[in-house]
Amino acid sequence: MIKLLHIENIAVIEKADIEFDAGLNVLTGETGTGKSIVIDALSAVTGGRTSRDIIRTGAESASVTAVFLDSEKKLSLNDYGAEHDESGELFITRRISADGKNVCRINGVPVSTAQLRELGAQLVDIHGQNDGRKLLDESTHLSYLDSFAGIHGLLPSFRTLFEALGRKKAEINDLTMGEAEKEYRLDTIKRQIEEIEQAKIRPGEYGELSSRRELLLNASKLTESLDSAFDALYGGEKTEGAIALITKAQDDLGHAARYSEGFLEAICERLSDMKYAAQDISDELRDFRSRLDFFPNELDELESRIDVLKRIFRKYGDETESLEYLSSIKTELNNIDDSENRLRQLEAEFESLLAQAQKLADELSQLRKKAAVTLRDKITHELSQLNMSGVEFVVEFGPAQGEYGLCINGCDTVRFLMSANAGETPGRISRIASGGELARIMLALKNVLSDGQETATMVFDEIDTGVSGVAAQRVGEKLSKLSVGRQVLCVTHLPQIAVMADFHFEIQKNVEKGRTFTNINKLDFEGRTHEIARLIGGEIITETTLTSAAEQLTAAQAYN
Repeated sequence: MIKLLHIENIAVIEKADIEFDAGLNVLTGETGTGKSIVIDALSAVTGGRTSRDIIRTGAESASVTAVFLDSEKKLSLNDYGAEHDESGELFITRRISADGKNVCRINGVPVSTAQLRELGAQLVDIHGQNDGRKLLDESTHLSYLDSFAGIHGLLPSFRTLFEALGRKKAEINDLTMGEAEKEYRLDTIKRQIEEIEQAKIRPGEYGELSSRRELLLNASKLTESLDSAFDALYGGEKTEGAIALITKAQDDLGHAARYSEGFLEAICERLSDMKYAAQDISDELRDFRSRLDFFPNELDELESRIDVLKRIFRKYGDETESLEYLSSIKTELNNIDDSENRLRQLEAEFESLLAQAQKLADELSQLRKKAAVTLRDKITHELSQLNMSGVEFVVEFGPAQGEYGLCINGCDTVRFLMSANAGETPGRISRIASGGELARIMLALKNVLSDGQETATMVFDEIDTGVSGVAAQRVGEKLSKLSVGRQVLCVTHLPQIAVMADFHFEIQKNVEKGRTFTNINKLDFEGRTHEIARLIGGEIITETTLTSAAEQLTAAQAYN
C-alpha cells in the first residue's frame, strides 16, 4: 500500500505531498488541473515509461518519491541488492534529468528502470484512461483469460516445447532438400575439400614464407652490407679490421701498464671486453650471412607457394578460417552421407515433441474452457451490479491458426463477445460496446482478475468515461467494494463516484506571477460537500446543491 507520494517539478506540479491510506482514495478537480499528472507520477516512480517532457518548465530535473508499507516484508528485495527498512516502509525514488538520464533507487540502492518496473508491478496495478480500449483488440483477450485461469506457469512450458518443435522442423527441412540440390551441394563440398587439402595448409607457414621471400628479394643488398660490416670487424685483403686494431691497442697498453698500475690496467680490461663483443658480433653476422645462401629457383618456388595460399585465403579466409571451414564441410559431408539415418532420427524426435506439445496444448485448452465458464459467470454478475443486467458476456473459442493446429499460445484462439441488450445475439465488443460500457466491462474484469492477487494498490484513471446517472453510482459502489482489504486510487469527474471515497483529494490549479501551480488538498466533510456540489452544479453552487451534496455524502457513508 502506498503511504506517501512526493512530487517535484512534474508538469504543473512544482512540489506536492499526498498521504494516501487504505480504502478508496478519490482525486477530483477541474479539467487540466493535473489529476492525471498524479497518476503519471505514480506510474513513473514504479517504472512506467516517461520522458523529459514531463519536467516542469524552467526546472533541470523532476523527481518522484513513493513510500510503501511493507510491514510484513512480503516483497523480496534481494534481487535488487536492497534490504528491508526496519520501519517496515519501502522507499522508492526516481529522478528524471533534462538530459534524459534516469536515477532510480530502492531503499537508497541504485537500480535500473527495468528493475524498478519489475518491483512496481508487484506494488501497483494502474488502469489508465486507454486501458478500456484494449478490449477492442481481440488479441489481448486470451491473455486476460490466461491470467484469470492462472496458467502462466504452464504456458512457458508449452512455449518451450513449441519453439523446440520449430527448430526440429527446420533441421528436417534442411535435410530433406531436393535431390538435385543435394547432389550439387555434395559436388561443391567434395571439390572444396579436395582444393583445401591439396593446399596442405600449415599454421604459420604463410608468415614464414613471406619473411623468407623478403630476404631473398633483398639478398644482394644485404650480402653486400653484411660483407662490408664483416670486413670492418675482421679485416680484408688490404685493411686491418676493428678486432685486429683493438688487439694491437690492448697489447700496447699491456706493455705500458707495467709502468703505470691501476688506470691503464682498467683500460686494458675494457678493451678486452670490446674485443670479445666484436668477435661475438662477427660470429652472429657470419651465421646470418650463411642464411642468405639460396638454391636456384627457390624464389620462384616461394612465389608459387604463396600464390597457392593466397588463392585459398581469398576463398575461405586466412589459415585458421580455412582449416575451420575444412572441418565444418567435412562434418556436413558426413551428415549428408548419413542424412537418411539422421532424417529418421529427427522425424522421430519431432513426432515425440509434437505429441508432447499437443498433449500440453490440450491441457491448457481444458483449463481455459473450464475457467472461461467461471469468468463468464463472474463478469456477468459484476456487470449486473454495474447497471448492465441485460448484457450477455461470452468467451468464444476457436482453433489456433498454425501448422498442426498449434501456435505459440497453444491450440486456442479466444475472443470476448457481448450483447448489449437481452435477446440479442452476442457480437464483437468493438462493434457493440459504447465507451461507458467498455469502461464498466474493464472495471468488471479488473475486479474479477484482482481476486487472490497480492497487489495491494489498484489505480483507476477516469474509469468513469462515458458513464453517468445510475451507472455511475454503480461504478462508485463497485470501486468501494473493490477497496475493501486493499487500497484503490481513482481519478474521477463524477459526484456519484467521489461520494464513495474514504479519502477525498481536491486538485486545484492557480496562476501566480505568470506561472501555473497545482495544489493538492485532502478534504474534510465540509470541503467534500463543496467539491461534490461543484461536481453536481458546476460554477453555480447554491444551498440546494450543497444540501444535495451533503445528502449524497451521508448516504454513501451509510452504504460503506
